[in-house]
Amino acid sequence: MDHKKMGDDIVRLVGGEANINGLVHCATRLRFDLKDSKKAERETLEKHDGIITVVESGGQFQVVIGSNVAHVYAEIMKNRDFGGDSSSSTESTGEKTSLLSKVFEIISGSFSPLIPAMAGSGMLKALLTVLTMLGWMSDTSDTYLILSAAGNAVFYFLPIFLGITLGMKLKANPYVAGVIGAALMEPSFTGLMDKGSDVSFLGIPVVMMNYSASVFPIFISISIYAVLDKLLKKIILKDLQLFLVPMIALMIMVPLSAMAFGPFGTTVGDWISSGVTWLIGVSGILSGVVLGGFMTFMVVFGLHWGFTPITIQNIGVGGDPIEAMAAAAVFAQIGVAFGIFLKAKKNKTLRTLAGSTSLTGLLAGVTEPIVYGLILRYKRVIPIVVIAGAIGGAINGHFGVKMTAYVFHNIFAIPVYTPTVVYVIAIACSFAVAAVLTVMFGYESKSKDTVSETNESVSTSAESTPAELPVVLETKTTEIKKEQIYSPLTGKAVALSTINDPAFSTGAMGKGLAIVPEIGEVVAPVDGVVTSLFPTGHAIGLTTNAGTEILIHIGINTVALKGKHFSPVVQEGDIVRQGDLLIQFDIDKIKEAGYETVTPVIVTLTQQEVDVFETTQAQVQKNDVLLTLVV
Repeated sequence: MDHKKMGDDIVRLVGGEANINGLVHCATRLRFDLKDSKKAERETLEKHDGIITVVESGGQFQVVIGSNVAHVYAEIMKNRDFGGDSSSSTESTGEKTSLLSKVFEIISGSFSPLIPAMAGSGMLKALLTVLTMLGWMSDTSDTYLILSAAGNAVFYFLPIFLGITLGMKLKANPYVAGVIGAALMEPSFTGLMDKGSDVSFLGIPVVMMNYSASVFPIFISISIYAVLDKLLKKIILKDLQLFLVPMIALMIMVPLSAMAFGPFGTTVGDWISSGVTWLIGVSGILSGVVLGGFMTFMVVFGLHWGFTPITIQNIGVGGDPIEAMAAAAVFAQIGVAFGIFLKAKKNKTLRTLAGSTSLTGLLAGVTEPIVYGLILRYKRVIPIVVIAGAIGGAINGHFGVKMTAYVFHNIFAIPVYTPTVVYVIAIACSFAVAAVLTVMFGYESKSKDTVSETNESVSTSAESTPAELPVVLETKTTEIKKEQIYSPLTGKAVALSTINDPAFSTGAMGKGLAIVPEIGEVVAPVDGVVTSLFPTGHAIGLTTNAGTEILIHIGINTVALKGKHFSPVVQEGDIVRQGDLLIQFDIDKIKEAGYETVTPVIVTLTQQEVDVFETTQAQVQKNDVLLTLVV
């Protein structure tokens, strides 16, 4: 994969550098803060080779890439300076966003840059736990203490790191924000805890607390600092701002954090944590069913970020039950992928995807490729992932399993959960139930009208042998399985490689041909079902009775027309016969608007590996044979 080219393509397709307020990345996705998300070519991004999907959630435009995200991010950031210094896209466009969405955006934008450090540190702590359990290392040895410091540092000094990332997110000086967090960790300040209740500032009592690994106090302090920073820059002469703004900000914010924001934030965090713990105590099983069963979809919509501060707070005081229950959802996802791997014996492409994503999930805890590439694609498995996750979550909830270090949920992180044996049973149940149910019930919804591919005899005569089949098929008679895709348009047939769109020209979307239309009508190229119809009417997907999926995309980048000049005459779910009218479109007006009308006809998925043979005709009429699929 060319990370540089991919990065450049993504920047271009999200609307260019001028449309980007900020950019951060987490384990699997690029998180853009765009000035106007409508300028992003979402459909083209989703078709780009190497991109799993695109998600808009929590005020962010998220491009899900997978394990290569750090490399692509690094290439994007070369000679560019987006950083995390971003403001809400709604601020630029005037779009209204709910308060909850804004809160999630701030939380996710602040934690995302820290996730690699937190996950790596958590896994290091898990390794140390294993080494001490096996007796290979003493927890009093110098080596252990040095490695333990490496594993604990990001959590102990979390107020400093969060201060920096929050400062970036709120467009305040991130390093001054970091200093505010550092002041609460500085030895002279922490030493005041020995004085008990005798601490005061200008005669005002100060309640001393331990702010290591805390979250809520620094969120409150930096939110107030961001407002103060803007105010000071308005009233202080520009020539004096370099030293005077941070000096005054520190003089005000550090004492206020110590006297008010810190204790208040700690209290709020304790209340929320206690509330969650109480709810779990009322019914651990019910809590586990909800978190284990539905965490998959909370992640899709970005709602899981609301739990992150509570999780960090809980870990700092002994362990977090929320992530322990949510871990069941991860292993349910992996189980579904493994079940598809076992079930999809005839589809090598799908089998490879399911197998590789299962392995990535088990070893690294990264399951976005499973969620977006399999679960949301094959909706039949959605109830399965809910049931399997709920079972494991209920077990963990009932027995009070807790996560003691921040880690990705994978097999190497097992030692950080306690009680460990119960946790292993819970995730094993989620994995096994998901895999077994997927194998038993399958991953695809099969229509009653679906029929098996029929064997057709291919003779040596010119009448029965399509011109596009190789010569070897013309020289002998044999029984093969084949399926014909007829032309949905009248016009000039051109190779996909000539199209000015990498998603099609590189073959990333699949094999096929393109047609430069002469008549603005698209007809059904097969007998089958309309499985997808874009709201803009410029693209339609069909599934043949043999299970082959076909995409017809009218024009290049025509999604930007927002439905103008396109008139679909069918709906999703309609059963169509070959030759039925699907969409009418105005060729001249599309061209006048500045868009190409060349239309790719792509075989995106088949039930098994096939060879796709293209017509040799330069000019095709609707209902002519366009593609022949041969097993």
